[in-house]
Amino acid sequence: MEEEIESNAASGANLLGVKSWFAYARVGLLALVLFAVALPTAFQIGTISALVVFIGSALFVGYRILLLRSVQVYYDDTGVWVYSGVLPWKKGRHGVLWRDVDSATYIQSFWSWSTRSYSVRVGHRFTKVSEINETNIANGQEVAGRINGLHQEMLRSGRAS
Repeated sequence: MEEEIESNAASGANLLGVKSWFAYARVGLLALVLFAVALPTAFQIGTISALVVFIGSALFVGYRILLLRSVQVYYDDTGVWVYSGVLPWKKGRHGVLWRDVDSATYIQSFWSWSTRSYSVRVGHRFTKVSEINETNIANGQEVAGRINGLHQEMLRSGRAS
């Protein structure tokens, strides 16, 4: 994963977080429904329909897994960023510059605590459109704390402007 971030992000980027296992569990549940319910139903209709359902389901589940693997929350000297995307026209990054970071928070609930899978929000000082909102980030409480600590360092050193 560390090697991937070098190709996806600018040099000097440091990985903060990725999707947790809980995000993959949802895709696994979807795969179970597709392959255990939809596929046998398609076999009752015919072999060709079962083949179409199988190929479509495999492609869909594979794409969802690759999409989850592509999500990376990282920081560099300019700000906090999220890189994601599998298909060439969907790949990209968005984020918040250090000078515009309001604060980083995580949403706490029983499920997030028990699965260690938190929703992380990095607020923008001026607009909600440019915020980072990512669900199911592994150890999101540590990610939010790290971003807030780095932001304070940037403010104290004067590098956040």
